[in-house]
Amino acid sequence: MLVEVRVQSLALDRATNTPVVILEEIGGERVLPIWIGPGEASAIAMQLAEMEFTRPLTHDLICSVLKSLGGALQKVIITRVEQSTYYAELIVQRNGDLISLDARPSDSIAVALRVDARIFADDELLEEATVEVVDEETVPGPGGKGLHPFEPDASMDAEELKKHLKGLDPEDFGRFSP
Repeated sequence: MLVEVRVQSLALDRATNTPVVILEEIGGERVLPIWIGPGEASAIAMQLAEMEFTRPLTHDLICSVLKSLGGALQKVIITRVEQSTYYAELIVQRNGDLISLDARPSDSIAVALRVDARIFADDELLEEATVEVVDEETVPGPGGKGLHPFEPDASMDAEELKKHLKGLDPEDFGRFSP
């Protein structure tokens, strides 16, 4: 069964110094943390901060290519995890047909945010994560420690945001492991 989710926040895993996108179940309390690369974290953060650029960035280009080819992203589905690697599908509608494209969840989320497409996760993934949101400021992890979300500031320009993301101190965040 698919469950609709939204991007709750971005955080940094202190144990691995890796960005994490936290997906939150809509109408529920479960969250799904997915470890992502810094480039994708930056692309997601810039979109959450509603930054605009004079030239298209990579995920903007993907949206433009889809549209130019007569396609529209209908939804993103986070389908499974295998050996700590998450998989996703972009579901694109073109000429009345639905096309499923294999993609990384981080890229899929960055594209979905740009076109307001819905994001879904398989219910089993949310069950396996067994993490619940306690409040808006902390996502708990094992041992009571948590990730503290990074909320991009809409007043930051692209360079300030990149500098901020690079300058995040892992000590500012709690340890989190699935």
